[in-house]
Amino acid sequence: MAKEFFSIYSHDFARVAVGVPRCRVADPVSNAAETIVLATRAAGEGAALIAFPELGLSAYTCDDLFHQRALLDACIDALATIVEASRTLPIAMIVGLPLRVEHRLFNCAAVVSGGRIHGIVPKSYLPNYGEFYEARQFNAADSATTEVITLCGQTVPFGAALLFEIENLPLFRFHVEICEDVWVPIPPSSFAALAGATVLVNLSASNIVVGKSGYRHQLVSQQSARCLSAYLYSSAGKGESSTDMAWDGQALIYENGEKLAESERFSDDSHLIYADVDLERLSRERMRTGTFGHSVQRHQLEVAKFRVVSFQLDLPLDKPMRLNRSVERFPYVPSDARRRDERCEEVYNIQVQALVQRLSASGISRVVIGVSGGLDSTHALLVCAKAMDRLGLPRTNIIGITMPGFATSDRTLLQARQLMEVVGCSASEVDIRPSCLQMLKDIGHPYSEGKEDYDITFENVQAGERTSHLFRIANFRNGIVIGTGDLSELALGWCTYGVGDHMSHYNVNASVPKTLITHLVRWVAETGQIGDSGSDVLINILDTDISPELVPGKSNKQPGQKTEGVIGPYELQDFNLYYTLRFGFAPSKVAFLAYSAWNDREAGRWPEGGHVARNEYDLAAIKRNLGIFLYRFFKTSQFKRSCVPNSPKVGSGGSLSPRGDWRAPSDSEAVVWLEDLKNIPDASRVEI
Repeated sequence: MAKEFFSIYSHDFARVAVGVPRCRVADPVSNAAETIVLATRAAGEGAALIAFPELGLSAYTCDDLFHQRALLDACIDALATIVEASRTLPIAMIVGLPLRVEHRLFNCAAVVSGGRIHGIVPKSYLPNYGEFYEARQFNAADSATTEVITLCGQTVPFGAALLFEIENLPLFRFHVEICEDVWVPIPPSSFAALAGATVLVNLSASNIVVGKSGYRHQLVSQQSARCLSAYLYSSAGKGESSTDMAWDGQALIYENGEKLAESERFSDDSHLIYADVDLERLSRERMRTGTFGHSVQRHQLEVAKFRVVSFQLDLPLDKPMRLNRSVERFPYVPSDARRRDERCEEVYNIQVQALVQRLSASGISRVVIGVSGGLDSTHALLVCAKAMDRLGLPRTNIIGITMPGFATSDRTLLQARQLMEVVGCSASEVDIRPSCLQMLKDIGHPYSEGKEDYDITFENVQAGERTSHLFRIANFRNGIVIGTGDLSELALGWCTYGVGDHMSHYNVNASVPKTLITHLVRWVAETGQIGDSGSDVLINILDTDISPELVPGKSNKQPGQKTEGVIGPYELQDFNLYYTLRFGFAPSKVAFLAYSAWNDREAGRWPEGGHVARNEYDLAAIKRNLGIFLYRFFKTSQFKRSCVPNSPKVGSGGSLSPRGDWRAPSDSEAVVWLEDLKNIPDASRVEI
C-alpha cells in the first residue's frame, strides 16, 4: 500500500457532504453564489461530493413562475456560473434546477465537476396530492424522448438511469434521485444500487409537518440498509416561501442503516454536514450477502438500462485527514447507556433461551459448571440460574464446582464460593492438585520431582483435570457440562484443546466477546437481579485481574499470570476481532480505525462515569497488539475452533463456529496479513 496511511482515501473511505443554502425565491444568481460558497467550503475539507436541495437554483416554491422564461433562462445562467466555478474545485456538485427539454419542463439534478456537466437526472415520480402540485408544472422522467441534450455549450447525458463513477475512487459510484422518488414502493435508487451504485443521493425540498422528520430518518435509514449503500438526503431550508408551507432544512447521511450525520433543523443560516462513508464496507457487505447478487440477476432488465458516466476528481488522496465518523472503541458494546442495557438484556435472553431449549429437548434437568471466581464462569453461571428459573426447576439443579489448583488465588476461591452461595446452586469443592500430581508423575514431568517447571504441560494438566472431573460428575449426576469460554478466547486460541477448557457439552458464551461479557455481568449487578449481596460479589469479580491462574505467583494473594500481558488487552483485541471477522478488513485499515478510535478525544468514551477505556493506545501499541492478534487468529488457533461445542450465536458481529459463520482451514498461513501489517507506521502523527 504505497499510500499515505493517515489519509482516509487510502482506506477506501470517501468524504461526502450535504449543503443546505439559505435561498431566495426566484433569484438564481443569489442561489448559485450561496451554492458555490458551500461547495468551496466542502472542497476545502476534502469532500469528494456535495449534494444540494431540489430545485435549489430557483427555489422549490416558485409554483407557476416555473413557466416564466426569464426564470428558466436565469437558472441556466446560474448553472453556467457553477460550472465555471467548478473548474478550480476538486469536488463533484449536484444541484437542482428546472430545465426545458424538447418542449417539456423537468425537475432536474445536474452533476457538475471540473468545468463539465456530467449528466442531468430528471425526477421520476411527481407528487400531485396534499400540498404538492408538481404535475401542474413538470413532466416525469419517463416522458423524455432523448438521452442526450445540449446545455451550457456541452453535450450532456440526460435520463433517470444514469450512474456516475469517480475513476480515481474505484468503489465510488453514485446515483441521483429527487425527493418523491424515494417515497415510492420501489425507488429508482433500488435498481441503481443493483447496477453498482454505492452512494445514493436524494435532492429533496420536503416541507416540514409534525412527525415528518422522524419518518425521513426511517425512510433514509431503511433505503440505505436495503440497498447496502450510503444515502445522502437534502431538504430545503430558510428562504423558501412560507405561503402555505414551512421548511426545516434537514440534511441526513446514512450508511447501511446507520446514521453518520444530521444537520441542525430550522437554522437561519446556510449549513453543511460531512461524513466519511466506508465504500469498502459497502462493497464487502454486497459481496457476502448472496441475495444481493440474486436480486441483480432477477432484475437484469432494469439494471441493464443504466448508463455509466465516468470522470476524475483532483482529490487530496494523500493528504493526512482525521476520520470524520464515530468509531466506537468497543464495537460489541453500545456506548449509549439505554442501548447498552437493551443489548445486554437481549444477549442474556438469547443465551438463556438457547440453554432452555437444549435442556428441554434432551430431557436433562441438571447442569454441571466449573466456577473459577473469574468473569466467564460467573456469567455462564448466571445464565444457568435464569434458565432454571424459566424451566421452573430449582437452582440446586445447577451443580457448581470450584476446583482450586496450584495457582488459585485466595481472592478468586472466595469469590467462587460466594457466587455459588448467592446464586443458590448446589456447591462443592474439589482440590485437583493430587490428581494433577499423579498425572505429572505418570508422564515424568519435572514438577513431580520437586522442580519448579511451569511449562505449558504443567498448565494444561490442570485445565484437563478440571474438565475431566466435570465430565465424570456430569455422567454421575445425569447432567450436561456447561462451557464458559468466550469468543475472544476462541479468536486468540486462549483455551486448552481437547479435554480442557475448550470442551463442554454446551457452551453459552462461545459467541460473546470478553468486553461484552464484562458489561453483561455489570448489567446483572446494576439491575439487582441476584440481590444486593450478589451484586457486591459481581462487582468484586469485575474488579479482578483476568488470569488463567495456572502458574503460581509469589503468594496466594496474586496469580503469577495476567492474560492480557500475554495476548494483549481484550478491549483492543476485541476491536481487532470485530473488524477482521465481521468485515474482513486488511490489518492496515483495522489499525487506522483503531487509531481513529483511541486518539480522538471525543470518540469511544462512555457517557456515564466509570465506563471508560482503561488505557490509551498509540499507533505503536496498536500495531504490536494487532500483530499478536493476526498471528494467533490466522496461524495457530483454527484447529481449536474447528471442533467447538454447540453454542448459540448472539450477535451480527459474528461467531467462530465452523457450523455457523466461520469456516477456515486449520493449517493456513498468516503471511498476507502480517505482510500488510508492515504498511502501518511505527509511530503516530501528533496532528492530523
